[in-house]
Amino acid sequence: RKKMGLLLLLIICQCAINSIKTHSVSKPNIILLMADDLGVGDLGCYGNKTLRTPNIDSLAKEGVTLTQHIAAAPLCTPSRAAFLTGRYPIRSGMAAFSRVGVFLFSASSGGLPSEEITFSKLLKQNGYATALIGKWHLGMNCESSNDFCHHPCSHGFDYFYGLPVTNFRDCKPGQGSVFLKGVQKDLVIPVQITGIALVSLAVVQYIGLLKVPFQALGYFLLIITISLVVVILFFYHFRQLNCFLMRDHQIVQQPLSYENLTQRLTKEAMKFIERNTDTPFLLFLSYLHVHTALYASENFKGKSKHGLYGDAVEEMDWSVGQVLDVLEKHNLNDKTLVYFTSDQGAHVEEISSAGEVHGGYNGIYKGGKSTNWEGGIRVPGLLRWPGVVQPGAYIDEPTSNMDIFPTIVKLADAQLPSDRIIDGHDLLPLLQGEVTQSKHEFLFHYCNAYLNAVRWHPGNSESVWKVFFFTPNFSPEDSNGCYDSHVCFCHGGFITRHDPPLLFDLSRDPEEKVPLTPETESRFYEIIRVIQQAVDNHTRSLHAVPNQLSWDNLLWKPWLQLCCSSLFQSCYCDYESRGSPFQVHLG
Repeated sequence: RKKMGLLLLLIICQCAINSIKTHSVSKPNIILLMADDLGVGDLGCYGNKTLRTPNIDSLAKEGVTLTQHIAAAPLCTPSRAAFLTGRYPIRSGMAAFSRVGVFLFSASSGGLPSEEITFSKLLKQNGYATALIGKWHLGMNCESSNDFCHHPCSHGFDYFYGLPVTNFRDCKPGQGSVFLKGVQKDLVIPVQITGIALVSLAVVQYIGLLKVPFQALGYFLLIITISLVVVILFFYHFRQLNCFLMRDHQIVQQPLSYENLTQRLTKEAMKFIERNTDTPFLLFLSYLHVHTALYASENFKGKSKHGLYGDAVEEMDWSVGQVLDVLEKHNLNDKTLVYFTSDQGAHVEEISSAGEVHGGYNGIYKGGKSTNWEGGIRVPGLLRWPGVVQPGAYIDEPTSNMDIFPTIVKLADAQLPSDRIIDGHDLLPLLQGEVTQSKHEFLFHYCNAYLNAVRWHPGNSESVWKVFFFTPNFSPEDSNGCYDSHVCFCHGGFITRHDPPLLFDLSRDPEEKVPLTPETESRFYEIIRVIQQAVDNHTRSLHAVPNQLSWDNLLWKPWLQLCCSSLFQSCYCDYESRGSPFQVHLG
């Protein structure tokens, strides 16, 4: 009888535990923290010994560290589109066929299509309060300056406070320009051709070989002059037109001021959490750090061992700590899943005009941002959820930033869309140790809209095979990036094609130093054949969609320009400085 009683007690206890566990994984709060251009080697929890990141490192100590976490693209716009939708950016038209792979202007007409379903839309429909604080970079308007078809609030966020585009060097006076070199290069040939044409016309007119009406020449000169003036004026006013801060649909600071900017973003995030302590919430805190132009407030400037870049990383870590403290203060730790990542790897070519390194560290991995070498796509992946996710665990399986979509949608008790392919997979079984192998047998790595590489992790093997169909031409050749062009490009003379493809086994050669050959790998052609079959299957799953990053969608359109005053008043306003500054307390 005692044994029966003990058995009954054990059954009751187990049922209670299962009930608690089931309740704990239902509709938790979700906090998504995304850095910009952060190298996987910049954090202490990924091996950095000199940068101080105790708050981010605490997420690893109290949660799971993904050591093979992969961004769906090596550039901001496509990577973020994939993150929000759980789909390769090629499926939504957010991958470019041209050289430019991201949005550059606030008044472009391209953006994340309204037909796409974001995790924020699904969570909002399921009772979540939703907010995006920080960088967006997925478009703004379509046909007028106030239709806001691509705005965060049109994609499921109740609240938006941040930058519609991104943090350019051009946004901060004295930091140089990301456009100047490219504009100079692109204008040299047209200006030379125009000059030669005008001189030739003048010569043939003078010697009487051809009679050209002076009126036609006048109109031609006028068009050329007006075009040059517009280009010069646009880039002269680039900061006002593209670097501004919005709250929901209103501009609150134009141009953007960097003074205590991280503190302001952090304060907004903290206030959002405190407004929603009694309701499930989704907070996407999308940092401007550590994309250039680099900045740091007075409390952090000059304090790190790695110049302004290190100061920015350490200030971001402080911000993460403030968010975690608010959760602790309101007893929300056990009810909240916290995720930290970067949109892609560090931008290794970022060097200031003074010669200071402004790019991050990708550890042992080759290349960086804009490339599909591991340094460009292997990013931090930290998940903390006390009582649900095992603390201090490491998972070395291939995972993707697209996996966050199905993971949090299922946690919110929402339904995954059944009318489209979702490329991400639910991470929870892996995080809780229910399975040991990732569902990602294959991952496809795109350089803009071009399939660049494929990763294959067979179910019966520890190997992680990776093939490259083409690779970027580094400049200088013996460097680790495309320093001459500032980023690597995806086609033409900027790449070298490989037939047969380059093959690596990342389990033995994570640095991608020595390509395998039929002589060094007996299964070389079999591996290539299996991967090619996977590519064929993947390609058949793609459907034609409008290209959101076509030249027409990328170009600046004056009628789409957001301006808090008027273009004639240089688009200036500052409603932020009227409030009291957010004081920073270190300790």
